[in-house]
Amino acid sequence: MQHFDELNLPPALSAAIKAMNFTTPTPIQAQSIPLVLEGRDVLGTAMTGSGKTAAFCIPMIARMLTSSRGTALIMLPTRELANQVEAVVKQLVGQYGTIKTALLIGGDSMPKQQAQLRMRPRIIVGTPGRITDHLQRGSLMLHDATYLVLDETDRMLDMGFEDQIMAILKYLPQQRQTLLFSATLPPQILKLSEKYLKNPARVEVGETNKVADRIDNKSVNVTNEEKYNLLVKELKERTGTAIIFVKAKYATEKLAAKLKKSGFTADAIHGDLEQRQRERVLLAFREKRHRILVATDIASRGLDIPHIEHVINYDLPQAPEDYIHRLGRTARAGADGAAISFIAPEDAIKWRAIQKLLDPNIKLEPLPAGMGKAKRRGGRGRSGGGNGGGQGGQGGSFGGGGQRRSGGGNHSGGGHRSSAPKAAVAS
Repeated sequence: MQHFDELNLPPALSAAIKAMNFTTPTPIQAQSIPLVLEGRDVLGTAMTGSGKTAAFCIPMIARMLTSSRGTALIMLPTRELANQVEAVVKQLVGQYGTIKTALLIGGDSMPKQQAQLRMRPRIIVGTPGRITDHLQRGSLMLHDATYLVLDETDRMLDMGFEDQIMAILKYLPQQRQTLLFSATLPPQILKLSEKYLKNPARVEVGETNKVADRIDNKSVNVTNEEKYNLLVKELKERTGTAIIFVKAKYATEKLAAKLKKSGFTADAIHGDLEQRQRERVLLAFREKRHRILVATDIASRGLDIPHIEHVINYDLPQAPEDYIHRLGRTARAGADGAAISFIAPEDAIKWRAIQKLLDPNIKLEPLPAGMGKAKRRGGRGRSGGGNGGGQGGQGGSFGGGGQRRSGGGNHSGGGHRSSAPKAAVAS
């Protein structure tokens, strides 16, 4: 499939696709949409930013427009991702479309959601926790849910939603079409697909453990005491919007406040904010009222803001897979992007795990005794910095490894930048 016009979609849906400036399908869309239109179950994997949302929404809506029977349930791991998917669905069905939607997410008004459900929506988008709440209250019925979409499934399992997903699936009819999409494919997902998908078509686009080839990806070794000054230096040298990832909720607001005192426009987002607060922060960032968004990994998946030009890993993620998802917030829809990761001495084990994920064949030297455990005070960061982009460079003394592909100038505090080659991902 080279063009959406080849699909003979219902006129209203074709018009909506054109209004959204969708012309050429991405690889995951080109491979998945015809299969879904045929009624096949699909097990799809593609990197973040590859267009998975349209890959399942377009054919699902096309099939629903040709029949008055059946509803769809789309489950996602976070409120932000659910909000974004429902927004895409609304655009595709059109303002005056006959298909109504409901958004079921935590932190939002339960009476408002119950009112949406009383309107007999045919597409229900939500997170497992709130979907479970409505099922237990009896306000949600899924006996006619002939379409099921599990999106960002690896993240849902990482967040501990497996039991809730299993319980929710018991409410759905056995005869249904199931679409499971994920950025990675761990054994848990394979087991899930074997149990709940019927002879699924396997769609795999690109290598899921790589970062985008359009990302100028670097890393720098630095002590914790040097981090903030280096961050300020990097932000002054760069132009455009940036998302800065930290590991703790309280650290987001603390760092955002510190950046404001340094003259930057910044705001913070984390899991303890109420839904209205999250929406307000994201709207301000989308509208570029703030140049910088400081976030926990709540924003590492599904956050689709095309103008993000820089990703800064102020703290490394706990899970190596989240490194890829964080970097996927930039270089979206064919744009260029940049990323930099700060690697403190105690991050050595995390950095090595990231390197191994990106390149399983990489040869890493043993860590010195105690490295990666105890914090080190002061001193200069050692040269190297590891394989920031997943290929070629093989680390430095913090991350372990041998040759660096290329070096760089000293940053404040003495950490050396390690420049990494770029790797491919669909936009």
